Order: sequence, then C-alpha cells, then structure tokens
Amino acid sequence: MTLQEARQESISQLSAIYPQSEAEAISELLLEWISGIDRSQKSMFRQVQLSDEQKRLLVTSMPRLLAQEPVQYITNQAWFCGMSFYVDKNTLIPRPETEELVEWVISNCRFPLKELSILDIGSGSGCIPIALKKRLNKATVVSCDISSGALGVARRNAKELGIDVDFFEMNILNPEQRAQLKKYDFIVSNPPYIPVHEKSKLDFNVAGYEPPQALFVPDEDPLLFYRVIGEMGKDHLNPGGLIIVEMHEDLARDCERLFQSLGYKTEIRKDMQGKERLLKAAVNSI
Repeated sequence: MTLQEARQESISQLSAIYPQSEAEAISELLLEWISGIDRSQKSMFRQVQLSDEQKRLLVTSMPRLLAQEPVQYITNQAWFCGMSFYVDKNTLIPRPETEELVEWVISNCRFPLKELSILDIGSGSGCIPIALKKRLNKATVVSCDISSGALGVARRNAKELGIDVDFFEMNILNPEQRAQLKKYDFIVSNPPYIPVHEKSKLDFNVAGYEPPQALFVPDEDPLLFYRVIGEMGKDHLNPGGLIIVEMHEDLARDCERLFQSLGYKTEIRKDMQGKERLLKAAVNSI
C-alpha cells in the first residue's frame, strides 16, 4: 500500500463522520506522523510504500479516529506558534486562535526589553508560556495549573523545546494559595469558560476526550475564573500591568463588564474568525 492509497482510504472512512475538508486534514496529520513525510511533500505519497510497522500504526489508529478521538492524542503532537508540542489527554489541544493571545501580549510589550515578568494561569500543554518565553527571551515566565498531569506535559515540552519556564501546581480558586504569588507585568490565561449546559453542543471529539476541568465552568457562575483573575490583578500586577485573557464569545460583554466593575479599563479584540474572544484589562490605562 502506498501513502497515497492510505490517504484515499482513510479519507473515505473519515468522511462518514467528518466534513470532507476535516477528513482530509486529519488523514494528512496521521500519515505525516506515520511516515515522517511532511504534508507539503504530498507529491511523494504516490511512490512511498508503507512498511509493515507503518501499516500496523494505520490499522490501529483508524478505529480510534472513527471513535472521534482527536488525531493529536493519537500522534501525541500538536503545532502551536511554529513549534511541535507533545499532547495527551491531560491537556487541551492547542488551538490556532490562542496564538492570537500570544501575539497580543507581545504587541503590548515595550522594546527593547529590560525586565518583564509574566504569569500564565492554566498551563495545559505549556503552549502559551513556552511560546511567550521563546519570543520574549529576557522575560521571566511562570505558569501554574491545578493538574499534576498537565504540569508533567508542560514541563516535558519546555525541556524538549529548550525553553526556560517555571511551572508550578496551584489552585487559583484558593485564596491562601493565591496570596503566595509575586507581582507581574502580565497575567495571561485561557481558563475554563464553557458552561456545563453547553457540553451537549460540543463536538464529541472535544467533549468526549479533552479534560473536562480545563473546559467547563458551573452554569451558575460562568465567569468564575475571570472574577478571580481580576481580583488577583489588584494585588499581583505591577503598576501599568495588564491582564490578557481568552474568553467565551457569547460571554465577552459580560466578562468586560465584570472587569470594569473591578476598576479596570478594557479592550475586546476579535479572533481570526471574527468572534469576540480576547480581552485586555488595565488598572491605569490600556
């Protein structure tokens, strides 16, 4: 079997549960992992024969994909800001939209950098703090998460990518633990923000596989993490410091009003899909 034949067969099977374009993208990610041949070199697919081991990987992977398991959990790989991150079921899969949060933080820095401190809340795979540290090498970047499993993944990624980020375990909903934090120039976060009642609206490859504690918040308090982050900022932001967060598009204006009620000046930015997904908050000025 050639790679091209494997591609056609996998797309045919996946098209039963995914739109054609998504089936093609999933198939190409899988075959890139199996073969080591980049998707940009698809012209080679016609000539390359799968080895017995590669056939075995294909055969064992397809039932998992047909059960709607994300391909990134099968390959243990996801790309973010031009870097390959290890991912597993302890972490969310990095999204392209979140790269815009990284870029917005960077665009709010004053160059040349002298001293800069960044706290990331909710490490996950470590994609946000690692990407920030790579781009802002002189910055001190720290990141916390309540999940020891996620922290293990984040530390692995930092080590494999050669990026110096300090990851530590913390429950930011615990006031006593929050009190131990230092002061920072930026507090950034992509916290849980999906109300539990919306779980049924999510695709099964998200709701059925990605870690619930990183996705969902109580229906009665959907802005829980933003309120805590806003309160943290009063005690743990340096003068002129900023909070930049990702948020639920349907709750963007509620989130903005929350930060304004806590004394912040705010700005909302739309993501690449035109959704109100990013918010910047400053105590003094934007």
